Amino acid sequence: MNQVDYLRISLVDRCNFRCHYCMPEGAELDYILKQNLLTNEELLILIKEVFIPVGFTRFRLTGGEPLLRPHVVELVKRIASLPETQDLSMTTNGFLLAPIAQDLYNAGLRRINISLDSLEEDTFNQIIGNRGRSKWRQVWDGIQAAYNVGFDPLKLNVVVIPGVNDHEVLDLAALTLDKQWHVRFIEFMPVGNGDLFGNKGWVASEELRQQIRARWGLTESQVRGNGPADVFQIPGAKGTLGFISQMSECFCDKCNRVRLSADGWLRPCLLNETGQIDLKTALRSGISITKLREQLQELLTVKSEINFKQRYSGTATGNYSRTMSQIGG
Repeated sequence: MNQVDYLRISLVDRCNFRCHYCMPEGAELDYILKQNLLTNEELLILIKEVFIPVGFTRFRLTGGEPLLRPHVVELVKRIASLPETQDLSMTTNGFLLAPIAQDLYNAGLRRINISLDSLEEDTFNQIIGNRGRSKWRQVWDGIQAAYNVGFDPLKLNVVVIPGVNDHEVLDLAALTLDKQWHVRFIEFMPVGNGDLFGNKGWVASEELRQQIRARWGLTESQVRGNGPADVFQIPGAKGTLGFISQMSECFCDKCNRVRLSADGWLRPCLLNETGQIDLKTALRSGISITKLREQLQELLTVKSEINFKQRYSGTATGNYSRTMSQIGG
């Protein structure tokens, strides 16, 4: 196991998209009431007094859609200003990004991941569950704004879905040729959406690499990421291609992260609900900070067993209590 020093923080469980791989189609989601969300002050207490003393130095803000969180720029500024923060990043769908990209950068955010599952408006709208005005252009504007502001690396996340957007793999890979963009192909995961998984499955990363290799060639990149992606590069390209292969190529041994939900549940493994801790309730009930640190340290001690021994727990039936959007990815 790598040292676990990376916390993914879900700021809100709501999203302005309804992507099929993130929210089961037709499902009625029980959104968290405002009073049950971690407040900014509670979140900062947990970061400063629990996670940082245990060794966490890298933080990623996620959702749902994190830009729906009120006062998100101020929260970014406060986390970035902590002297122990070595890395602060965000994952967003980009729809609300363009007007505040500069503000986020000025607040201290330096790395950003933006979801871009298709370059075709109709396919894009199909994936995000959009039945009204197309949202593709606003997302593309958000990507351009982030690029112009200077976010580096700028990563574009692509969940490849058979029969939906897998025909665009080469077009999406080509985005790395002339710009220092980093496209990351992600195997679809059946978290909270087993029906879609069972019907359509996922495309193995090696199949995608073979397509790209046949078109341009492909070499292992000298650029290494902070996460589970295997990084490659088209010869002569300015950007890189990452492949996150959680279904076809287990990377549990490289996992360096835990996840904090918007309502304060700490989850040691994305694919497994074992071992979660309710930090919000503990904090509000007056449990000492020392005790919370001890609980976190105990969880980190058994994380490797949760990752390996029970990796497939729940995946055979899609029996998860929360969808991907509610977990924070």
